[in-house]
Amino acid sequence: MFLATLLPLAACAAGDPLSTGQYMEPGEFPQTADTGNCDRDKISKPLNLADVVDLALCNNPQTRSLWASARAEAANVGVAMSAYLPTLSAQGSLSRNFSNSAGQKNSYNSRNASLTASYLLFDFGGRSATLENAKQLLVAASATRDATLQANFLTAVQSYYALLSARANVDALQIAEASAKESLAAADARYMAGVATPADKLQAQTALSQARLNLITAQGNERSAQGTLANIMGFDASQPFLLATLPESTPDPFIEQDIGKLIEEARRKRPDLQAAEAQIKAAEAQLTATRATGLPTVSLGASTGTQNISGAPSTNSSSIGVTLNVPLFTGTRNTYQNRAAEFQLEGKVAARELLANQIALDVWKSYQTLLTNSQSLIAASDLVASAEQSERMTLGRYKAGVANMSILDVLNAQSALASARQQRVAALYNFKSSRLALAQAIGQLDLTRLDAGN
Repeated sequence: MFLATLLPLAACAAGDPLSTGQYMEPGEFPQTADTGNCDRDKISKPLNLADVVDLALCNNPQTRSLWASARAEAANVGVAMSAYLPTLSAQGSLSRNFSNSAGQKNSYNSRNASLTASYLLFDFGGRSATLENAKQLLVAASATRDATLQANFLTAVQSYYALLSARANVDALQIAEASAKESLAAADARYMAGVATPADKLQAQTALSQARLNLITAQGNERSAQGTLANIMGFDASQPFLLATLPESTPDPFIEQDIGKLIEEARRKRPDLQAAEAQIKAAEAQLTATRATGLPTVSLGASTGTQNISGAPSTNSSSIGVTLNVPLFTGTRNTYQNRAAEFQLEGKVAARELLANQIALDVWKSYQTLLTNSQSLIAASDLVASAEQSERMTLGRYKAGVANMSILDVLNAQSALASARQQRVAALYNFKSSRLALAQAIGQLDLTRLDAGN
C-alpha cells in the first residue's frame, strides 16, 4: 500500500532513512512519490477508510512536493560531506606560437599538462558544522513532511466521515418522510370517517411537504460531500464511487485521560515540533560554520606537470606542501554574517516555543471536543430511543381515535424523532472523527488508528 511508504509512523516505513530522521549517503535516494504508482483502479471497488486515506495521500501533489524537498535536503548532505574528500583537477594546453625578432620569423609548438590535488586538513570545525547543518535540515524536511501528511490524513478522514454523516442524514429523513406519509394517511382516514377536521389533513400534508423539502436538501448535501471526497482522493468531483458498508456498532465512550500527560506526549511526538527542534540545531550549526569562515585553514596541496616546447627539451615539475590561510581583514562581512546567524537562531528558538504552546492548545481543544462528542453520543442515543417510543405511542393513540389526541401531537412527535436521529448521526461521526483528530494533535495519527476510529 502506497500509504505505508509515506507515513513514517507505519511499521513498514521504519527503515526509510528520511522518515527516521537519518541522513543518507550521497546517491542514496528513496523512490520518489509518483502518482504512477498509485492504485487508482481501486476507486471502482467499495472503499473503506484505509483506501480513502491511501488514495488521498498518493494522489496529492503536495505529497510529491514534500518528497522532492526531502530528497533535495538529502542531496545537500552529500554536498556537505564532499568537503571531507580531496579535490583533483587536471589542466592541459596545446598552442602554436609565433615571434618576429629583427626581421626573423620564428614559430614553435608548446604543450603543457598538469595535475593538481588539494585536501583541507583543518578549518576549526567549519565543514563539520556545515555537514551538521545539512543533516538537521534533512531531519526538519522529513518531520515537516510527516506533519503535512498527518494533516492531509486527517482531512481525508474528516471528509470520509462527513460523507457517511450526510448519507445517514438522508436515510433518517427518508424515514421521516415515510412517517409523514403515514400520518397523512391516518389523518385522511379519520377525516373520511368524520372524526377529524380538514385542518388535521392540511397540517399532515404540510408536514409531509416539509419532510420532502428537508430530504431534498440533505440529498444535495450528500452529493456535495461525495464530490468533496472524490476531489480529496485526487479525482474529479463527478467521479462515482462506493463506500464499503460499515458494521452497525456503537463506539465505546471516551475514557478521560490525564490531559497533562497527553500534552507532554504531544511535545515528544508531534513531527512539526521535531522539525522546529531540527531547525534550531541547524541554525546552531550554521552559526558555528559562519564563525569558522573568519578562522585560519590548513590545506595540503600537491601538483605535477610537464611542458614540451618544440626544439627544446621537455620539462617536468612536481610540488607538495602545506598551506596556511589566515584571514586578516574582510571588512565587516564576517561580523555581520555572525550577527545574522545569531539572530536567525534566536528566531528559530522563539518559533519553537510558540509552536510548543500552540500544540498544548491543540491537544486541549481536541481533548475537550472528543470528551463533549462522547457525552453527546450517549445523550443522542438515549434521545432517539425515547423519541421512537413517543412517536409510536402518539401515532397509535391517534389512529385509535383517543379523544384528546390531535394530529399536531403526532407531527410534533415525528419531528422530534427526526431531529433526534439527525443529532445522533452527527454525534456518531463527530465522535469518530474527533478521536482521530486527537491522535493527530498528539502526533500519533497512523493506519493503526483507523480501526479505533471505526
